[in-house]
Amino acid sequence: MVEKLRIYNSLTKKKEVFEPLEPPFVGMYVCGPTVYSDVHLGNMRTFMSFDVVYRYLQYLGYKVRYVRNITDVGHLENDEDEGEDKISKKARLEHLEPMEIVQKYTNGFHDLTKIFNMLSPDIEPSATGHIVEQIEMTQALLNKGLAYETNGSVYFDVAKYNKDHNYGKLSGRNIEDMMESGRALTSQDEKHNNIDFALWKSASPEHIMRWNSPWGVGFPGWHLECSVMGTKYLGKTFDIHGGGLDLQFPHHECEIAQSVGTYGNDPVRYWMHTNMLTMNGQKMSKSLGNSFLPSELFTGNHPLLDEPYSPMTAKFFMLQSHYSSTLDFSNEALKASRKGYKKMINGLRLVKQMEFVEDGTERGEAVVGQIEKIIKACHSSMNDDFNTALTIGQLFNLLKKINSLHTGQLGFSAIGKEVFEKMKSTYIDFVENILALKEENPSDYKEMVEAMVAIYKEAKFRKDFERVDKIRAGLKANGIIVKDMKSGIEWAYEE
Repeated sequence: MVEKLRIYNSLTKKKEVFEPLEPPFVGMYVCGPTVYSDVHLGNMRTFMSFDVVYRYLQYLGYKVRYVRNITDVGHLENDEDEGEDKISKKARLEHLEPMEIVQKYTNGFHDLTKIFNMLSPDIEPSATGHIVEQIEMTQALLNKGLAYETNGSVYFDVAKYNKDHNYGKLSGRNIEDMMESGRALTSQDEKHNNIDFALWKSASPEHIMRWNSPWGVGFPGWHLECSVMGTKYLGKTFDIHGGGLDLQFPHHECEIAQSVGTYGNDPVRYWMHTNMLTMNGQKMSKSLGNSFLPSELFTGNHPLLDEPYSPMTAKFFMLQSHYSSTLDFSNEALKASRKGYKKMINGLRLVKQMEFVEDGTERGEAVVGQIEKIIKACHSSMNDDFNTALTIGQLFNLLKKINSLHTGQLGFSAIGKEVFEKMKSTYIDFVENILALKEENPSDYKEMVEAMVAIYKEAKFRKDFERVDKIRAGLKANGIIVKDMKSGIEWAYEE
């Protein structure tokens, strides 16, 4: 029997058996991009990880409503309550309307999700589309005495909230330490305490993005949008909330406070966080010059990259690590991942072509047991907090059996049709539908290769070995190897 799905809950700091509120329905909210610039690889790792979570939950039979927001207002320069709104600043510098900036980078983000073969969420709401709801939640917190207004801005009163609740329970921070270590901000004179955060900010005359409110013209704070949209589309309490580890504090901590303050209950049952990327052991950052965009990875146009790496190579590399682990980029690791990816895709292409044939071999209970054990381990690995790293290892074990069938070392009758079909469907489902890896070549690429292999076969039949060698060398130069098998001539991606 395969183990039940267990998820590491950042709130309780332990793995828990997943029990949705209203099975088979699952509500999942993931903090989406702030669309003022191109999305970096670290962000894409987060969205890629939750795409796998979404896919696997559906594979298990859950009916998932996946909500991923677009932050298009309220995100200030220092990620707290000071500075200019990042989108407004970009629009002013480029002499564009803010929504032009939003559309440009939203389109770019969507293009990347397609390149990485990710599913679209069921709902993708934006902060600017929910200003009314954000004003309503702010007013509700004022009515409950958990917020206060100063000079047209409204702040959440953390100290007052903490008298009856625990601000810091997600990130493990202590409110007294936070109050002592908080740095001085320009708006400090407006706040009761330095750890209070903005629900609504008064807009200066030059601020481009602004809306009317009961407290004057302004714009919402960054943290408010996710509380509002999560509640609107998934309910006052929902199953899964995800994002990068950098959002755990203050963003997700503030979300909890806002929702508990408004509705009196925790908004989320399972909090999940993806970890950061490093490059050659150092944290990726613009200041260190070791951070790069997906486009730079694909073209190799970066001083730290030896060569270009394809989207599926990058995806395979990231899936080889658990989503909550720090992941270190290096040219050596990426090159190894390219080999692993090609090996897995060769297996996918091969197993799709295979059909069960009775060959009269004697049934081998030992090998049947081995295959059954590997198949069970594939599920167990994913059920262990979506451990794609362990799952990939088990898929390679399954691929060994597939290759043994293909080369004739293992007979089809030795495992039987039922086990064969189970092995085939498991490999295809996990590689193609859960990990969402795919062949990257243009649609006509395989036709071209098949045509060259046909010419190769003809030349070999005529014993034109000079031409045979030229075709083999030409295909190899393009990453294709020709295999002379007992069953015939085949081709594969060079690993």
